[in-house]
Formats: sequence, C-alpha cells, structure tokens
Amino acid sequence: MQRQRSLLILILVLIIAAITVIATIPIPLGLDLRGGSQLTIQVKPSADIPTITDRELEGVKKVVEGRINGLGVSEPVIQTVGTDKILVQLPGVNDPEQAERVLGGTAQLEFRTQKPNTETQLFAFQTSRAELKVKQEELRKSTDKAAIVKNQEDLQKNNQAIAELFESTKPPLIGKYLKDAYGEPSQGNNWHVAIRFDQEGGQLFANLTKNLAGTGRSIGVFLDNELISAPTVGLEFAATGITGGSAIITGRFTAQQANDLGVQLRGGALPVPVEIAEIRTVGATLGKDSITSSIYAGIGGLTLVLVFMVVYYRLPGLIADVALLIYALLTWATFALLGVTLTLPGIAGFILSIGMAVDANVLIFERTREELQAGKSLYRSIESGFYRAFSSILDGNVTTVIACAALFWLGAGLVKGFALTLALGVAVSMFSAITCSRTLMFLAYTIPALRKPEYFCPNLPASNKAEVTQ
Repeated sequence: MQRQRSLLILILVLIIAAITVIATIPIPLGLDLRGGSQLTIQVKPSADIPTITDRELEGVKKVVEGRINGLGVSEPVIQTVGTDKILVQLPGVNDPEQAERVLGGTAQLEFRTQKPNTETQLFAFQTSRAELKVKQEELRKSTDKAAIVKNQEDLQKNNQAIAELFESTKPPLIGKYLKDAYGEPSQGNNWHVAIRFDQEGGQLFANLTKNLAGTGRSIGVFLDNELISAPTVGLEFAATGITGGSAIITGRFTAQQANDLGVQLRGGALPVPVEIAEIRTVGATLGKDSITSSIYAGIGGLTLVLVFMVVYYRLPGLIADVALLIYALLTWATFALLGVTLTLPGIAGFILSIGMAVDANVLIFERTREELQAGKSLYRSIESGFYRAFSSILDGNVTTVIACAALFWLGAGLVKGFALTLALGVAVSMFSAITCSRTLMFLAYTIPALRKPEYFCPNLPASNKAEVTQ
C-alpha cells in the first residue's frame, strides 16, 4: 500500500506541474495553423560545383538564414530537404513575392578595406548592432509586429552605416576567389577560422593586407552587404602582406562560432545559383478554421471514447477515462516543454496516440475479465490483468515508436511533426496506462463499496461471484 500511495502522490504532482506548464508556456503553431508562406529553394549545380553535397547545401542554408533574418520574420523554419533543396516556412508572411526576391540569387561575399579614421565609428556601430541582434533573438517568438519591424529597420540602418565605413578593393576581392573556409582549434580552448584563396585571390588578399597591416583598420568581410567579420592585420605583414593565399582569423572563437563563420564564408563563396521551386501560401483564416475543426474533432472523438469505456467496462472504464485525461494533460505539457511546433498532422498524431492509450487499457481490462471468469479473486485478477497485458502493450508501442523514428528520419516538414507528436504520445501513454490506471484500480479496490465483481465484469456467472470476493 505504501508503494501505491507514493505513486498516487507522484501522479498528483505531475498533474499540478502539467497544468502549470500548459498555463505558462504557449505551444507554437505551425504554418498550416498560423498562416504564412512556404518556399522550396532549389540549389542548382554549376560549372565550378557540378555536384551539390551536404557541405555546399549547409553553406547555402546559412546564407538563406541570414537573408530571412533580414525579413524580420518571427519563428521561421529553415531545413534541408533531400540532397539539393531547402524548405523555408515563414509564419505570418502572406506576401511571398518579397521573400522570393530576397531569397533568390547567388550569395555575395566580399572582402573590403576600412576607410581611414573610422575606427571609433565602427566600434560604436558594432556595439549598437550587437544590442539589436540580442533584441532580435528576444523578439523571435513575439507577436508584437511593430516592435519586430522597428528592430529590423534599425538593424538595416546599422548595417548600411557600417557598410559605408568600408570600400571595395580594385579589382574587388569577392567570393569566387575563396576556395575554402573552416574552423579549427588553436592554443588552449580557443578556435580560429582558416581561409584559403586561389592564386589570383591570394595576390589580391596580399595587397589588401599589406595596405592595412599595422594601421588598426579592419578587413571588412561582407556577406550580402552585411559585415560578418572585421579582423585586423598585424604590423609584421606591412612589407609584403599575407602571402601564400592562406590565412587564419583569430578572435577567441568557440568551436560553434568558428564553424558558423566558416559555413558563412563558404556559403558566400559558392558559385551555385538558387531558384524558388515552389511557393505555398496559407491564409490566417484557413489556419484558424483548421484549429477550430481540429478542436471539435478531438473533443468529439474523446467524448465518444470516454462514454464507450464507461458503458462497456463499467468501473475500470471510468478509471481508464481518468487516466486518459491525465494522459492528455501530461502529453500537452510535454509538447510545451520540448517546444514542439503544432501542425495539423501533429494534432492527428496526438489524437491517434489517444487511441493507442485506450487500446492499452482495453488489453488490460480484457485480461482482467478473463481472470475473473476463471474464478480468481478480484485482487489477483487485477494484478494478473496488468501482468499479462504488459508484453502486448510494450510490443505494440515499441513497433509504433520504430515506425515514428523512420518517419522522422526519412520524412520532412509536416511528416516529421506527425511522427514526433505520435512518438511522444505513445511514450506518455505507457506511463498513463501502466502506472496511472494500475494505481487508480488498486485505489478503487481499497474502497469496500467498489469492491464488487459486477463493477468489473457485468456478465460474470453467479457461481463465480462468491469466489472472486474472497
């Protein structure tokens, strides 16, 4: 009994925690529910890069992320699809033509020279930009469109002001001359970014660094006219500049920062064209209607299941209904804690997992009835019902989770949302069916007024009733 009390306390604590999470953490809505635009970007090979690999795709994705940040969209979704496509979802953006103009075209990477006597201005602008970037991250999940637009306008003005402090070399040192860029460890726990140019680019880079060596002015590394790095050149390179076509950018980078900058540089140097292969727009009204229809469908289906369980299984059915409501609370709270983006297929996965949870209770109760009809006592029948059904429940849930893993690994977009919500629901249903239902069943057994076999098996033969109450 002590174990049952402990489990009952645990269940109550989890219910309170789940209600608190649901009340304080909103679940983000996907494009199909919130409305917005979805674009599929096709990355095409070129003469210099005849085959698109994961490395090139990741570089282009980084460029796309930077361009989307320029749109000021909150909660965008950017992911690679297959070997040569990038899927972009922009919630709240109902004018995909603007996004198409911004996202299309090849990235522009350029190394520029900082103008004389602009060091103080550059420092001030960079400090201001850092603050605006922090605010941009804070506004990503905000619904305050005016604040998002204002922050984005301030960022654009800041970027333009920084760009005016630099001038292009003659001829310009652009991305086509950069052959590679990657992060690598240096002394201690620091990392740096190694860059490598071709022969012509190496000569241009040597001239650029010779003019800036020891002056305190920076090399402006611009991607789509936005400054992404501003390294300085030491005085020791004043005579010849940095020769050999290779250099390292230091700056106490972490591994993540160094790798990110390397990806940005590679993405800006890729001479691969991109085009918008597909555009889909979902209106906000359609998204709202979808949510309303999903709520009605969920409530209707859940109500029918709850009524059926009570009518057919009597007291165990009522206990299963309570466990099912606990399951719904815990699953929804799990979605909120893990930041699951809810989509229509995701809602379908959640509702389907409710059916899986009911199925587990059906197996348990049918096994319990079989034990009662065999003449066992009520306590032993309940115990055996859970024990005998456990292996079937486990096998069914494991195979479902395996299928979900395959869908999540191989699928994309909405398919992943369905797989994730179904897998999480199945995992929680194991707890609700085995722990919650079991604890509540044995709690009911301790109440003498409920300790009647007909409450558990309505069609139990009269000859067996005396035996099972012993």
